[in-house]
Amino acid sequence: MANRITKRMGLAFAVATLAFAGAGFGHVASAGTASNSPPNVVLFLVDDMGVMDTSVPFLTDDAGQAVVHPLNEFYRTPAMERLAAKGIRFNQFSAMSVCSPTRVSIMTGQNAARHRTTNWINPDRNNAGPGGAAEWNWGGLKPGDVTLPGRLREGGYRTIHVGKGHFAPRDSAGADPAALGFDVNIAGASFGAPGSYFAAKNFGWGGPRAHHAVPGLEAYHGSDTFLTEALTIEACKQVSAAVADQQPFFLYLSHYAVHAPFEADPRFSANYEDSGKPPAARAFATLIEGMDKSLGDVLDHLDRLGVAENTLVLFLGDNGTDAPLGHEHAVACAAPLRGKKGSHYEGGTRVPFIAAWAEPNPDQVHQRRLPIAVGKIQDRMANVCDLFPTILGLAELEPSGAVAGASHTIDGRPLDLLLTGAEDPDHPSRFLMHYPHAPHRSDHWTSYRDGDWKVIYHHFPTASAAAGSQFQLFQLSDDPSESYDLADSEPERLLGMMMALIESLETHGAAYPVDSDGQPLRPRLPPGGDDE
Repeated sequence: MANRITKRMGLAFAVATLAFAGAGFGHVASAGTASNSPPNVVLFLVDDMGVMDTSVPFLTDDAGQAVVHPLNEFYRTPAMERLAAKGIRFNQFSAMSVCSPTRVSIMTGQNAARHRTTNWINPDRNNAGPGGAAEWNWGGLKPGDVTLPGRLREGGYRTIHVGKGHFAPRDSAGADPAALGFDVNIAGASFGAPGSYFAAKNFGWGGPRAHHAVPGLEAYHGSDTFLTEALTIEACKQVSAAVADQQPFFLYLSHYAVHAPFEADPRFSANYEDSGKPPAARAFATLIEGMDKSLGDVLDHLDRLGVAENTLVLFLGDNGTDAPLGHEHAVACAAPLRGKKGSHYEGGTRVPFIAAWAEPNPDQVHQRRLPIAVGKIQDRMANVCDLFPTILGLAELEPSGAVAGASHTIDGRPLDLLLTGAEDPDHPSRFLMHYPHAPHRSDHWTSYRDGDWKVIYHHFPTASAAAGSQFQLFQLSDDPSESYDLADSEPERLLGMMMALIESLETHGAAYPVDSDGQPLRPRLPPGGDDE
């Protein structure tokens, strides 16, 4: 199996460029290629894609070598293989367990416990849920907030949003990404799932899911264009325009794929007919492959425009997998990891992350400033909050900018040294995940990682989560599938981890679940701990 993956990753460099017939993408421009031009950034974000939803092996053995697991054999992602061969991939990159919290964290560099958008945003009603944190930020982002595209726009970048937004409720100004620092918004709105992936169904307009109909793509209505392809074409048009205008660009290409509804992309259905997987899982795999084709098309387009050497590509998922391949708390759809999107296990928060220059050239001026290791795996921890300071640092911009002199706390740390393949002892190996809501696959929980140790606190213990226990403790290097709860056998470690979890929540100003009287419920220490 490993030989097949290695061979495909080597051949990826020789993949011929794909033609956008009739779309006007054949022009090769010289604008934006000069060594003194600011670097371009493509942030390629995939909805509901976990670390195992790819043919690229992210997980490693004790020697740091990539291990190919059965799920890597099931999925087909040659463009991801191509990108991984050009750069570095992280095997412990974390996102929030659901989408809106991650997306706001990318925009702000803040952990969800700080910005308080701790749940996915229901466009039309406050979905704190029963016992949910009353003071959570259902409103999401709003005009005037310090955002990544806003800072880049102030620094002279053309900021382009294509695809899923899900930053704020339907009737708020922040529902439109153009109000949050993007010069261009195509197809972004308040909701997270598309009405339909099919242009033949007008992407949901006039159908039973019209409340999720994807806007701004009317030119494709009635055609056989799949949503992922339409977004790719529009993104490439916008990049062409920025290059023609000799303006550095930030492209936030945020695919609705691979979120439900699991409507099969007909371009790839034949590849999974004999897989033995259920129909929904086969459809999910076609959405993965369609997303991957989009990545390859974008890379080819950067090559054609002559800006590949000056363009940083960051690829990631927004939360753990939603693959329909087993129980939400089982070692199944993210195997060998446990759990999936919305759960308290690593399958709910571990996502693929690849960073690469679209065309590596160590002599290029910006690549000398940010040299990214080629074909390497980074096993140090990092998370979505780190993208904000990394991108702004590359663009040589300060985080807060000219926003009314406001200070802006950043929880992320630059990834620069980690991107070289080094360890960076100063980069925190900690991650706080706070979900004070219900109902979801796991309810009212907080987890805290410190290196290989992970503690999970269940604010309202239930039989379905940790057999009713309030505490879970895992050592992930020895037990990556979180199968052996050490909470009882390691009481001192549990106490130390819970003290760190509580301190982190307080430092971030977290909002807490509430009791039957509406009073906030802060976590308690395990028996024997000093609550003072």
